[in-house]
Amino acid sequence: MTQAGGVQSWCLGVTLQLIIAAVLHQGFATVAPPTTAHATASPHKDPGRPEKINYFVNNTKGTCLMASMGIQLNVTFSSVSQNKTVHGVMNLKPNFTKSSGSCHATNATLQLTTDVEKSNLTFVFSLNTTSSKYHLSEVSLSAAWPDMKEPVSAVNSSLDYLRGTLGYSYMCREEQTLNVAPDLSINIFQVQVQPFNVTGDQFGAAEECQLDEDDMLIPIIVGAALAGLVLIVLLAYLIGRKRSHAGYQTI
Repeated sequence: MTQAGGVQSWCLGVTLQLIIAAVLHQGFATVAPPTTAHATASPHKDPGRPEKINYFVNNTKGTCLMASMGIQLNVTFSSVSQNKTVHGVMNLKPNFTKSSGSCHATNATLQLTTDVEKSNLTFVFSLNTTSSKYHLSEVSLSAAWPDMKEPVSAVNSSLDYLRGTLGYSYMCREEQTLNVAPDLSINIFQVQVQPFNVTGDQFGAAEECQLDEDDMLIPIIVGAALAGLVLIVLLAYLIGRKRSHAGYQTI
């Protein structure tokens, strides 16, 4: 029975290590938030999780770009009220956001404007016709919020986010952070987007992001580890019981 007990203890230790490793992996798998130099805490209250909004871009053939996501802007600017550099957070809201854009053979644009906060946000998607892969290649923002001493303008045309395959939609349930510039990052939530080959105003089959796949993998690893532990403990118990009966027969 001593050997069986040792086997049980060893199995329990290995299983706990597997579970801890899986949990740590999930923690490190999230997209790291951007670091902002010389910025103080937000002058406004945390707006919370943004509401998901559906966006459509049309051309002469119908809907050519579809997107559904919650968008949160993180902007560093010089504050009039506080007379210092601050970090502002703003959610795009359905009733105050207008969408427009254009679609071409190898690029598609989604432009979002808000009248209240005077913001103009543009997403540009590019298509590689050789590989039939698309990605978010450019993001730009121009903003003139009431508390800004000067309007903020940021653009990055060398991005590589939201990668998908032509004819399919890109989907990610997890929060993602798009690092655009030192003074701009964008948090997107529950995103699904298809910038090319939209058929019948419906998203194509979804290609899920790596973050979603990691989240699905964690419960599988933990469940398999627990099932293995139960099986090994049961086998150790049966072996120990068999040896115990064998000892009685010898006496």
